[in-house]
Amino acid sequence: MSNLFSFNARTGEHVGEPLATSSATQIDAAVVATHHAFGDWARSSGTQRATLLRHLADGLEADRESLVALADLETALGPVRLNGELDRTTFQLRRFADIAQRGEPFAVLDDPAVAGAPPAGHPAMQLHRMPLGPVAMFAASNFPFAFSVLGGDTASALAAGCPVVVKAHPGHPALSRQVFAIAERSLQALGLPAGLIGMVQGAGIDVGVQLIRHPLIAAGAFTGSTRGGAALQAEANTRARPIPFYGELGSINPLVALPSALAARGAELASTLAASITLGCGQFCTNPGLLVLLDGRETEAFVPQLADALGTLQPHPMLTAGMRTAFDAGLKALVGAGATPLVQGQGAGLAPGPQLLQVSAQRFIDTHALREEVFGPASLIVRCAHLTQVQDVLTSVGGSLTVTIWGADEDTAEHRALVRAAMQIAGRVLFAGVPTGVAVTAAQHHGGPWPASTAPMTTSVGDAALYRFLRPVCLQDAPAWLLERSGQPC
Repeated sequence: MSNLFSFNARTGEHVGEPLATSSATQIDAAVVATHHAFGDWARSSGTQRATLLRHLADGLEADRESLVALADLETALGPVRLNGELDRTTFQLRRFADIAQRGEPFAVLDDPAVAGAPPAGHPAMQLHRMPLGPVAMFAASNFPFAFSVLGGDTASALAAGCPVVVKAHPGHPALSRQVFAIAERSLQALGLPAGLIGMVQGAGIDVGVQLIRHPLIAAGAFTGSTRGGAALQAEANTRARPIPFYGELGSINPLVALPSALAARGAELASTLAASITLGCGQFCTNPGLLVLLDGRETEAFVPQLADALGTLQPHPMLTAGMRTAFDAGLKALVGAGATPLVQGQGAGLAPGPQLLQVSAQRFIDTHALREEVFGPASLIVRCAHLTQVQDVLTSVGGSLTVTIWGADEDTAEHRALVRAAMQIAGRVLFAGVPTGVAVTAAQHHGGPWPASTAPMTTSVGDAALYRFLRPVCLQDAPAWLLERSGQPC
């Protein structure tokens, strides 16, 4: 059994003693424990679920100082960003607590009986929702709190009535263990079974594969690379009993800047966009990796403004040495596919400089390699001759978490066509601001057609994330005692 190491993200050096990779026996024990906890938790009330979620949020806040320090050591994301992310994580936990306490997981659609023969006549029916069962949750590297052990997937699954086994991310293993210890203490303090929240860990792919293959796992939730998510989805689909797999994967997040917007606020937009490209060293799934511009004087003025704005910024180190290597390889691939470098920031060690490249629209449409995500502080400008070509560029992307359109403020046939093209490929379309930053709210949809996600009808952020882990069941002519439970499983 190989060991797992915690690394100092700024130096690449080992920190502390090696951590043991979970064995097959330990993985099985964690899943079996969640299976044993599932029945009672599925039958729990909204108040019981809310109490746990709020206790978990309180536990994170109580240990804030040590958690943020450890997260900064392992990720180099900085205390300001990490404190904000911890706030988001506790907000998510408390928001799903409120959702559970309001009874949303138990909502019932009542369809009273209609007298007479079918098709108009029918018996009494009620549509209920049942928790799926134990969920395998795969933590992300770039959000060590919000998409990790007690992140949004865990919060929404618990609110839905499902226990969770977390596959901790090897990029922050010591932090994951400390957060998991908070979960263990919360479960013990509330008299809940320890198996309600489990955790396994390992640096290789074996632990994750064993987890998603386990016959007692009922669903998977993943945030990470397209390659990793596709491999796990394949495992979920080839099981003897396939299970839903909710993967939030890669995205290049096109941003279309029309001439009217650039003419009105070009310098301001250049500064805003440069900050978004380099935010978190570009390690955001919503990083604007593709800038779609129309040839003309507005673009000729804007590109140097953006280049100048990027030139003043120096991103912090990337999360891991492997990510830095992959970033450099991705840039090399873009150049090899025909992109011309415009800004080549000089980095140091694990901290890369910002990068800006450019290519023609036709070359982009014809070359698949130019549409591959480069995870880091880089963006590719695509130069278009006309608005129809902009639509063609968007269509060639295939799927994205976001599309941003600046300047479509007037109701014209061209703008309608552009918005249709954006909505066809993205889960979220923005008309102001930048795509980095994903609000946790009722109308949020964080997903999109492949390769943005494996299940574009679902979201991994926002209130509707809960419904990934609930299965509809129709009760026909149900007895009164069952209806009196008001949707709470028996």
